[in-house]
Amino acid sequence: MTNWRRAYIPGGTFFFTQVTADRAPILTTPLGRSLLREVTIECRRQWPFDIEAVVLMPDHLHTLWRLPDGDTEYSKRLGWLKKEFTKRWLAGGGSERPVSVSRERHRRHGVWQRRFWEHSIRDEGNCARHVDYVHWNPVKHGLVSRALDWPWSSLHRWIGLGVYPANWGLKEDQDASDHGEPA
Repeated sequence: MTNWRRAYIPGGTFFFTQVTADRAPILTTPLGRSLLREVTIECRRQWPFDIEAVVLMPDHLHTLWRLPDGDTEYSKRLGWLKKEFTKRWLAGGGSERPVSVSRERHRRHGVWQRRFWEHSIRDEGNCARHVDYVHWNPVKHGLVSRALDWPWSSLHRWIGLGVYPANWGLKEDQDASDHGEPA
């Protein structure tokens, strides 16, 4: 069995990717968006954290979180979010992907992939590259030609704050700037 190593840095900033089971395109549906928003608000009430950047894609979610000083419990938050989303998704009539006998035995549903991907943000440059990656993701996946055209992204907030220019993230600019995998 794989020994998963997680970096638990008190008060750290982390980049996460969570993927649906079999990459089912459920997250941008009206039910998926509503439930994800609802459970995120509830989770933040129980265990506060700041969402620095987020993009909701049909089959995955990228987020950048900053935890409170001294707090390392991002796994608890992500586990709770996935569990609550799954319960409400199924109760709301959402479908699930087929599950293996092993997953069924452990009472796991076919809504999310089993784990999540995490990266500890090292410094401001690393943070900026990950924020760019989050906001560029809809263009990378061919869903829009301008990052601004994707409605489920924190890019709109960042433009409003003056961090990004309104024309940031045009597909034509891909060669001029690095929007690839963050380092």
